[in-house]
Amino acid sequence: MTMTVDAACLTLTRTLRRRGVVVLSVFGVVWALAGGSGLPAPGLVVAGVLGAVLAGATLAAGFRGTAGEVTRPVRLPERWNRGIGIVNAAEAAAIVGVIAGSNASGHPEWIPVGICLAVGLHFFPLARLYDQRQYGWVAVVLTALAVLGAALLAAGVSAESVRAAVGLPAALALFGTAVLVARD
Repeated sequence: MTMTVDAACLTLTRTLRRRGVVVLSVFGVVWALAGGSGLPAPGLVVAGVLGAVLAGATLAAGFRGTAGEVTRPVRLPERWNRGIGIVNAAEAAAIVGVIAGSNASGHPEWIPVGICLAVGLHFFPLARLYDQRQYGWVAVVLTALAVLGAALLAAGVSAESVRAAVGLPAALALFGTAVLVARD
């Protein structure tokens, strides 16, 4: 079956991939800082600097990668943008709920784990809505990191160590996904 691809589809494909690279890179820095906050001094500074360097590299790769020929145009489902709005609103509500619930219960150490779970789960429907299979990969990784973090907390590991164990690999997963999205 031959698919006809017009200029608008190619432009939309580039725009969505470029936007994805930017969002993944920015949140990669956020997770690097969150993970770095669990390290002994000067861990936060080192994680922040490395996060900024990796973000710069992924952004450069993203803009280079999305500027060339589109090898796989997106095939978006009907009303895809409405679905993305719903998914992102649900993710934001879950994050607010995690923060409020963890603080209200006196267990703020669960915040990074809960946020990682919310972010990981939100990537499952985004993979289909954006027609970006790499989002399915990062969904699995972030969800697994949240489960790992929960297991570590349940085992009595310190909140700082859990932040590092969840945040730093989450940052790497987001940066890696940004590169994969740029190359698609």
